[in-house]
Amino acid sequence: MKVTIKLFATLRDGRGKILEKVYSEGTKIRGIIKDLKIEEKDVAILLKNGINTKMDIEPSDGDYLSIFPPVGGG
Repeated sequence: MKVTIKLFATLRDGRGKILEKVYSEGTKIRGIIKDLKIEEKDVAILLKNGINTKMDIEPSDGDYLSIFPPVGGG
């Protein structure tokens, strides 16, 4: 299945802004995040097709994921 992944802020460093990757059926979002070498603690907001989702969900062919890190500042 082909998945488009949009990374934001610091998650783009060394990875890029928009990635198109192919994964086998049954791959969960958690596995995609691991494949991208992103630690789960570094994911604050996770959207599938613009809707809040969880890491244990399986995306479908053509889905897009948006991954945001925690917001910092002060």
